[in-house]
Amino acid sequence: MTMAPEKSPDGRERLRGWLNQSLRVRMTDGRTLIGLFLCTDKDQNVILGSCEEYLTATDAGQKEEPRVLGLAMVPGQHIVSIEIDKMDHKQ
Repeated sequence: MTMAPEKSPDGRERLRGWLNQSLRVRMTDGRTLIGLFLCTDKDQNVILGSCEEYLTATDAGQKEEPRVLGLAMVPGQHIVSIEIDKMDHKQ
């Protein structure tokens, strides 16, 4: 007897679709991290590859310079929002 595989909830399918996509993660302290979504866990922690950190600009016309983090683990408790990043940040 063969059992049919269980269907994953919609949230898991959405996360699978985000794998290796560039994500923008906003954090509670105002920082924004942009990097490739590699994985998450049951505690909602997120691992980003090729990650860059952006601080909130103090002056409206000031351009932000990113800080290169590389591989970064973002604690789920500090995440405010996550979205697909469509902008090209490499110059």
